[in-house]
Amino acid sequence: MSAGRAFDGERFVVVGLGVAGRAAARVLAEEGATVRVTEQRPDVEGADELMALGVDVRLGGHDPAHLDDVDALVTSPGVPEHAIVLRWALERGIPIWSELDVGARLCAAPYVAITGTNGKSTTTKLVAAMLSASGLDAVACGNIGHPFSVAAREGHEALAVETSSFQLRFHHWVHPRVSILLNVAPDHLDWHGSLEGYRASKARVYELQGGGDTHVGNADDPVAAEVSRVAPCTVAWFRDGDPGLGEVGVAGGEIVALREARQVSLGRPAHDAAGFVADCAAAAAAGLAFGLPEDAVRTAIMTMPPLPHRGEEVARVGSVRFLDDSKATNVHAALHALRGKRDVVLIGGGMAKGVDLSPLAEGVPALAGVVAIGEAAAEVVGVFDGRVPVRTATSIEDAVAIAHGMAPHDGTVLLAPACASWDMFRDYTERGDRFAAAARALTTEGARVEP
Repeated sequence: MSAGRAFDGERFVVVGLGVAGRAAARVLAEEGATVRVTEQRPDVEGADELMALGVDVRLGGHDPAHLDDVDALVTSPGVPEHAIVLRWALERGIPIWSELDVGARLCAAPYVAITGTNGKSTTTKLVAAMLSASGLDAVACGNIGHPFSVAAREGHEALAVETSSFQLRFHHWVHPRVSILLNVAPDHLDWHGSLEGYRASKARVYELQGGGDTHVGNADDPVAAEVSRVAPCTVAWFRDGDPGLGEVGVAGGEIVALREARQVSLGRPAHDAAGFVADCAAAAAAGLAFGLPEDAVRTAIMTMPPLPHRGEEVARVGSVRFLDDSKATNVHAALHALRGKRDVVLIGGGMAKGVDLSPLAEGVPALAGVVAIGEAAAEVVGVFDGRVPVRTATSIEDAVAIAHGMAPHDGTVLLAPACASWDMFRDYTERGDRFAAAARALTTEGARVEP
């Protein structure tokens, strides 16, 4: 080992070899640490690469001996806090880190940390676009797919970091210049054990902030606002309606900031979906708090399109349009997807993650029907039976065909499942892609196309 590397002489065990775990193990090893990896699966991508760096890789299950002679344990986001390997660490007094901590220990650039139940990736991309539009060398990283621990070593001038509740649960060093809490609704209760545990993890996004820092909160979300109000730093607010003094909001379809009784237009978003517009307001509030020029904020808002699988139209068969919001993996997101719509046939269901789906009934006024899929199909039927026509399907392709048959003239078939995808698909991307392909196939297989 050469002198001067950030983790010289430190000893770590990394639990889990997903994207974040592999990144943490590699970065720690390259920064001089002694690293052991323990992974439940017997075969995993990237193990050979890590072994070539001198990492001690243990596959096929965890063992208490894997925790011998280590200074800290770095856990991957997919490892729940009740996992036995983490309990072993707690019993032995071994500190548990998040992969975010590896990045935070290395990062010399200021960063914006974004969390929330929905909209994290979109807002992270928007903030990164604003930073770049201001002339800074900036990237989006974190839970968005480019690990924070990797981005922190790349020499950027600023970062936009997506942070999940899983990652925030165990962090020790994450100290953003600006943090954002977009919203809070029941999600991942199978991992956190309760809504209180989930909320507490989200609140940790601002735990180390103080003088000179800013936390951005959602004035329209009572649960999230309650969490944001007690942040130990300046709190700035966004909302999806007219802003109060010092806030960022929405007026006439434009993002606006009310500054000293002067309303500043920050541009009209490239997409008018309610969730996307709210994310633009949150990102704008963060950009202004970071000190970015209004022109940079405006440029990003007006030019960045929504990310895939977040409500875009993927097909039109006659008068019926098909919208892919496969990323709507919880009730809050599904209801946002229904907001302002009518004559919708909703495709919903999947893995409910321990969350009660009954609040989906709030979407009934927008619905012409529902097609239920996946593990939670019976629960989805129970929510809507007797309120709107409900059918079940055993595949996404069947669901698309059934939904098309139920859709009224000028209606919409909306994939907004309110559930995770892992019971039927690799991920929400595969679910959305197959939905889109099935919808497009309706036109090529001779489905009735109206003039």
